[in-house]
Amino acid sequence: MPRPAILTVDDDPDVLSAIERDLRRRYAERYRVLKASSGREAIDTLRRLKQQDAPVSLLLVDHRMPQMNGIETLLEAIRIFPDAKRVLLTAYADTDAAIRAINQVQLNHYLLKPWDPPAEHLYPVIDDLLEDWQANHPPAFEGVHLLGSRWSPHSYELRDFLARNQIPYLWHDIENAAQDPQSRSLRERLPSAYKLPVAVLTGGEIVEEASTNLLAQKLGLQTHAGLDFYDVAIVGGGPAGLAAAVYGASEGLRTVMIEREAPGGQAGCSSRIENYLGFPSGLTGSDLARRAVTQARRFGVEIVSPQEASGIRIDGPYRRLTLRDGSEISCHALILAMGVQWRRLDIPGVDRLQGAGVYYGAAQSEAPSCRDEDIYIVGGANSAGQAAMFFSRFASRVFILVRGPSLADSMSQYLIEQIEQTENIHVEVRTRVLEAHGEHRLQSLTLACDTSGDTYQVPATSLFIFIGAEPRTAWLDGVIQRDERGFILTGNDLLSNGKRPSQWTLNRDPGLLETSVPGVFAVGDVRHGSVKRVASGVGEGSVAIQFVHQYLSKV
Repeated sequence: MPRPAILTVDDDPDVLSAIERDLRRRYAERYRVLKASSGREAIDTLRRLKQQDAPVSLLLVDHRMPQMNGIETLLEAIRIFPDAKRVLLTAYADTDAAIRAINQVQLNHYLLKPWDPPAEHLYPVIDDLLEDWQANHPPAFEGVHLLGSRWSPHSYELRDFLARNQIPYLWHDIENAAQDPQSRSLRERLPSAYKLPVAVLTGGEIVEEASTNLLAQKLGLQTHAGLDFYDVAIVGGGPAGLAAAVYGASEGLRTVMIEREAPGGQAGCSSRIENYLGFPSGLTGSDLARRAVTQARRFGVEIVSPQEASGIRIDGPYRRLTLRDGSEISCHALILAMGVQWRRLDIPGVDRLQGAGVYYGAAQSEAPSCRDEDIYIVGGANSAGQAAMFFSRFASRVFILVRGPSLADSMSQYLIEQIEQTENIHVEVRTRVLEAHGEHRLQSLTLACDTSGDTYQVPATSLFIFIGAEPRTAWLDGVIQRDERGFILTGNDLLSNGKRPSQWTLNRDPGLLETSVPGVFAVGDVRHGSVKRVASGVGEGSVAIQFVHQYLSKV
C-alpha cells in the first residue's frame, strides 16, 4: 500500500509553497505531501487517489479561496475520504467561520496564519492528528489474532483486555469462521484439538485458553515494578492517576503507577467525551488514555499493568504496598486514584450471563458485534448516552431504559439533544429490567413499565449496564478511613467535632486531598465528595503533587 497522503490546498502560490516546504521537511519520509491550488483541483486529486486505493491521512485547506472556499472544499472532500483529518488555515478575521466548521465538517483543528515557527505552531498540531489517524489506520495488521465465541465470557474478557490496553487485535468469531477466509486460514494453522479462546501472536506463537496476565506477559506489558522504592506511588491509572503521574514525574519524582486493568480507567471506556476542555470536536476515552500514557512515559513514569494493589501498611516514613502477586513496593508518598467500578444490576440472570450478552460498559469492544441488532442500555447518565450514540452507528435500534421520568436530571443537555436527533435511539422512561433470560447467552429480557404497570418480555442479544458506580476500597480496611459507601475521606471530612483522626500523627490537620494517614492522598472518583467528571479528576491528580512536595519537604 502506498504511503498515506497529506494534501494541502491554497490559492496563494507563496503560502502553498511555504506550507508544502514545511510539511515535506517533517513528514516526507512517512507521507506523500501533495498540493493543490484550488478547491476543485483538490477534489480532482482526491478522486484520483480514491481510484488508486491510496490512503489520505490529512487535509490542510485554506479558507479564503475563490469559487470554492475551504469549508466547501472540505464538505466535498469528506465524501471521498471521510476518515481523513481536517485542518482549516485561516486568518484571524475568519475564526468564526472556523468554529462553525467544527460542526459543518467535523473540523479537527484550525490554524492561524502565519504559523511560524512551524516547530511551535504547526508540527505539534499535525503530529497529534497524524498519530490519531494512524491509531485507527494501521498500514498492515500485525497484531494479535483472537479466535473464540462471541458468547464466551473468557473470550469477552480477552477482547476487553486487548481493547482497553490499546493492543491491536483482530477478532474472529468461531460461529462465522466458515464465511471469513481469514478466519478459515487461521483455523488451518491451529492444532487439531485446540481449546478456545486462542490468541495467535505476531510472531506466530499460539496461546490457548490464555489468561489476561499470561497474555500481558507474552505481549511485553510491564506487570512487575522495576524498583523497590519510589518517591511517589500511584494506585489507579484513570485520568486522576495519570495526571498525578505526569506532574510527579515531570517535576523529578521517581514515580510508579499501578493499574489493575488498563490505563484510562472507566473514562478510557467512554466512546465519546465532548465537553473536555481543549477538544472542541470531542475525543474518545481511548484517545485520551493513549495521549496521557504517552505523556507519562515521556517523563519516565513506570506503568505497571495489569497489576493490583492488595494491601497497605505504614512503616515509619514509608508507605508499603502489597501487590496481588505477593511483591511489595515502598514509597514516601502514596496517591490513591482507583476510581470506581460499575454498580452491579441485581436481578436474576445478569450475573450468570455476564460476558455472554450482558456487559458493564464495553461499548468500544462490543459495538461492532452488534451490527444490525437491537441492543438495550440501562442507565440515564452521560456514560449511557455516549454509549448509545456510539452503538447507534452499528445497531439497528438502541433502547435506553431509564427508571426516572426523563434524561434531564442525569444527562448533559448536549447529549440529550444528540439522542433526540438520532432516529434509531429510543428512550424508554420509567422502565426497569426485571430479569435476563438465556441458557448459554442472553436471549430475552423481562421489562416493567412503572407508568402503566405492564410487564413484558422482549428478545435481546445484548444488554449494556451503566447504572452508577461504587469504589473498590475494601483492601484499605483498618488503615484508611472511608465513608459508609466505601469512598475515601480526605481533608476536613476527617475531622469529627474539630478532632483529628485517631491514627493521625502530625501536629497539623490533614491537607485538602490527604487521607487519615499522613502522606497518603486520594484523588478522583474514589474520593468522598469528588465531582465525577474527567476534568475534575485531572485537576485533583495534578494538584495532589503539590501536596506531595509539601509533605516530602517535611519528612
